[in-house]
Amino acid sequence: MPRLLIVFLFGLTQVGQLGLLAQSCTGNLGENIFAEGDFGSGTANLLATDPGIAPGYIYTTVVPPEDGFYTITNNTAAWPGLFPSWLRIGDRSTDPNGYMMVVNASFDTGLFYEQEINGLCDNTTYLFSADVINLIRSSVTGHIAPNISFLIDGVEQFTTGNIPQSELWDNYGFAFTTLPGQNSVVLSLRNNAPGGIGNDLALDNISFRPCGPIARVAGPSQFGICEGQTSVELVAAISGEQFDDPAIQWQQSFDNGQSWQNIVGANDPILNATVLPADAYRFRYLLANNPFNLLSALCRVVSTEIIVDVIPREVFISDTICEGGTYLIGNSSYTATGLYRDSLVSSLNCDSIVNLDLVVLSQPEINVSLDIDQPVCGDDLGAVTITEITGGNPPYLTLIAGELSDTIGLALGPVSTPIGNYGVFVTDRFGCSAVAPFSIQASAPFDVDLGPDRSVRLGEELAIDVDASAPVANFNWSPFSPSCPNDCLPAIFNPPGSGFLTLIAESEDGCLATDSVFIEVRPLRQVYVPNAFSPNNDGVNDAFAPIIIQPNVSSILRFEVYDRWGNQVYAQADWLPRGISDGWDGQIRGKLAPTGVYVYQAEVLFLDGEVLIYKGDVQLLR
Repeated sequence: MPRLLIVFLFGLTQVGQLGLLAQSCTGNLGENIFAEGDFGSGTANLLATDPGIAPGYIYTTVVPPEDGFYTITNNTAAWPGLFPSWLRIGDRSTDPNGYMMVVNASFDTGLFYEQEINGLCDNTTYLFSADVINLIRSSVTGHIAPNISFLIDGVEQFTTGNIPQSELWDNYGFAFTTLPGQNSVVLSLRNNAPGGIGNDLALDNISFRPCGPIARVAGPSQFGICEGQTSVELVAAISGEQFDDPAIQWQQSFDNGQSWQNIVGANDPILNATVLPADAYRFRYLLANNPFNLLSALCRVVSTEIIVDVIPREVFISDTICEGGTYLIGNSSYTATGLYRDSLVSSLNCDSIVNLDLVVLSQPEINVSLDIDQPVCGDDLGAVTITEITGGNPPYLTLIAGELSDTIGLALGPVSTPIGNYGVFVTDRFGCSAVAPFSIQASAPFDVDLGPDRSVRLGEELAIDVDASAPVANFNWSPFSPSCPNDCLPAIFNPPGSGFLTLIAESEDGCLATDSVFIEVRPLRQVYVPNAFSPNNDGVNDAFAPIIIQPNVSSILRFEVYDRWGNQVYAQADWLPRGISDGWDGQIRGKLAPTGVYVYQAEVLFLDGEVLIYKGDVQLLR
């Protein structure tokens, strides 16, 4: 018996681009034969066990998967190590826990999905499709795009071309017709892109469905009739020549379309459907190429639904409204507690009797507690959050409206709210209401001012005061810090050179403000070297050393004294004189040096990083 082979492959074959959906189904579809084609759902972010659907790939729960690995997940945004180039997405469904398959393509050919289907009907058209998304962000460049071919029995039938970095899911697939006597297929996809950076995709909603002619129920999809009409005639409208021996099975749903039951003996194109008593009735029909195929879900298609509303002759209503409200029935209005009986003619000219049991409640005290976040830092946007509602009868409908009753939004909170006067309007289940007024007030901006530019001598202390519009909680000075604690005012600095001094200040409300001041540092070098000294312990000129001013001078890197024959008699390194007695005391190895002329050299490091050499001679006197 002939057999079709369709395999999901990742390989390197190059193919041409054919479009999104080749040979698409123009008629109605049957049920999806891939019951697990949407990969299911679960609260766990990753499916813990290997589903065994990708023989050529390795299943992993270590995400994101590396090349040649795949995983089943409900959201990539929950992955702590998500590649920066990948999208943060959930699956293609309305279920927040719906799973999808995420594949990091391998360099080598390998199966990443395989499904064999048996029990198909020959000479029947089927649609094979899947939802695919390129996982690379649209702003990322230099990444390889996935390129997928759909194959039957190893023969390429359709290719997607390069799947764009659109950040959108797309549906790709094709339709094909089974051969005479053929009842089994194995389906496959192949990625034609080479391995490397990129070629990453997510897959969802794999679908394999019978495809037939257009099958609908004639007339509008929903209409009404008056109670008392015992049946309604429904006509199967079939357009297309796919089925040369069409067979029909009418069905009815008794649970709002969740499940369907065959109507016994209803196999003709026209159905006289029973519609007693007053209710809403749902009908559809199954369509196949012959009565035998009609028995298999793998061979039949499903028509569109039709809903028949039977309008009842007599309606009984029990309802409750709040004092001040009005209950309308047709042209009648009711505002007091009581039993009422009224007649109503519908748009279908059905005469109905309405029996109303109405209860009117006194307006209860409804209390609304609000948490108001006023704007700060000069912003013009605040927020309101409803923290509690007491009184009345929940559930409540809450709405925020402004001075002109413009709707701002449902107060699900927090709701961003511009400057102005507002009310939170609360309505309970019976229409009783209350309003909680509140205001969003303008806030003053937070500013700091460091005053005018300054000029100081190198090493001179500079006091900078801060004029702030609000108390400052934190100071951040740059590029240098004050010599006093960061929060001292005025702040004291010894600037090492000219440049801008910047303050980033934070207020007690968390607002940030910044200001800069230019400081000119004049490079005055405050070094004096005496030309004579007299080491006689009289307290005057008893030692020889450069006379400096701190912090103008940071360090004497090297200070050396030599006799007239070039012998070193004194040396210091990385040194600062500590007083008038600090320096050369006129001795050489513990003995008094003879009077006369000596040569010195001093290498001086200044506060601004400048290094200067001072040299000359000094007279030793006794």
